Amino acid sequence: MRTISKLQSVNQFCAERGQRVQHPLVCVLDQSLSTPVQTGRWLSDLYLIFLKEARCAPLVYGRQHYDYDEGTMLFIAPGQVFGLEESEHERIQPTGWALAFHPDLLRGTTMNARINGYGFFGYTVYEALHLADREQALVIDCLRKIEDELAYPVDKHSRQLIVSHIELLLNYCVRFYDRQFITRDHVHKDGLTRFETLLTAYFQFGKAQQLGLPTVGYFADALNLSANYFGDMVKKETGQSAQEYIQTKVIELAKERVFDRSKSITEIAYELGFKYPQHFTRLFRQRVGQSPNEYRSLNQP
Repeated sequence: MRTISKLQSVNQFCAERGQRVQHPLVCVLDQSLSTPVQTGRWLSDLYLIFLKEARCAPLVYGRQHYDYDEGTMLFIAPGQVFGLEESEHERIQPTGWALAFHPDLLRGTTMNARINGYGFFGYTVYEALHLADREQALVIDCLRKIEDELAYPVDKHSRQLIVSHIELLLNYCVRFYDRQFITRDHVHKDGLTRFETLLTAYFQFGKAQQLGLPTVGYFADALNLSANYFGDMVKKETGQSAQEYIQTKVIELAKERVFDRSKSITEIAYELGFKYPQHFTRLFRQRVGQSPNEYRSLNQP
């Protein structure tokens, strides 16, 4: 297996595909014009967005195969590893479109503070965005607008206009992911059911005492999802963040166990996975409006 290489610049990204650089911080590539790319893996310093053409290789969502293939988008943020699976061919001809931009492009723009809000940069390849034909046409139109802007001589307006087009593209992708959450609703409801089962078992079988309070990452791993995608799935289905959903479960169990007068509040806190009993008391008061002792006293039979 090859070592992981570093992708450090837009120049490098274009050079590896045999394409000309028009701007040192951003590029849009029609990958049908690229030369074959070396297989392997790269650690990226760039934001990368890939649009694969229709009839691409089948992808998997969690443990299930997607049942349509109108086009697929993948999003990679700086610090993430991406690559092409090694095969009998050392080089593979890329297809579709690619947008690459360095974080420095966003410096001094309003997008610099907003880029982290696009959670799909933290999704895995198994949680790719699948586009309908009309959606794919809109994405390509956004990419062509960026490409057109890159063809103009650089002036004081260039950066803001390019960043605005990127923001428009990302906002469309937010809409398309919302649509995908709806059209894949049966998959997400199944995921939520499995999450609820795992959450119940976490306390039922003593994992809280062994591992501490349940975390979003624990359940995302158990469901074969990235933490970002899992959190968005729970939010779309319940209206609560995954962390809020977990805390609600903890408080429901706490309310039941507080009535067991054979155990102290401290013992109950440890059973639920709290490292410090005062943290349990603080959360209980925030969510219930009373301390555990007050709740016990005011609700005794």
